[in-house]
Amino acid sequence: MRHRIVVAVTGASGSIYARQLLNKLQAAAAQTDEVALVLTENARTVWETELGSKDYTDLPFKLYTQQDFHAPFASGSGRFDTMIICPCSMGTLGRIATGISNDLITRAADVVLKERRKLICVVRETPYNLMHLRNMVTVTEAGGIICPATPSFYSVPKTLEEVAATVVDRVLDLAGIEQTTFRWGTK
Repeated sequence: MRHRIVVAVTGASGSIYARQLLNKLQAAAAQTDEVALVLTENARTVWETELGSKDYTDLPFKLYTQQDFHAPFASGSGRFDTMIICPCSMGTLGRIATGISNDLITRAADVVLKERRKLICVVRETPYNLMHLRNMVTVTEAGGIICPATPSFYSVPKTLEEVAATVVDRVLDLAGIEQTTFRWGTK
């Protein structure tokens, strides 16, 4: 199955996860019909601060603004099967959990949930307060997947990119993208 995926990048810290995800989706182009991209203004600022570049503009994906409600994934008829919010700020998660569709990211998440498609929120905050936890429960009960940006270390990663890849590879698995990656119990 070829996927139609929306990737939203919010202003939470963790741009390395977004860059890794987008690079791996580019490498998996044979498995996708379309990848659409939305970056908040804060996401652009955080990306430039954390990664020292604006290379998000060099990707082969169509880039939408936060206020472009004419984007095809702003409606269920657009038939995007997966939305990945990476990283997902707690503010974005809270708006999704309460049904506030005030921008393209929250509208698209609302569409994905109402259409019973896959929403993956890569939350990047620590520690969690009670509102964060309740919002995660609400999104989970609505059919979303909360995938905290919590790396694993059993693959013995050697670089920051390899550490980030332990999270991104899990996200790609959740999205149904076939890949070669470290698997527990295999050589």
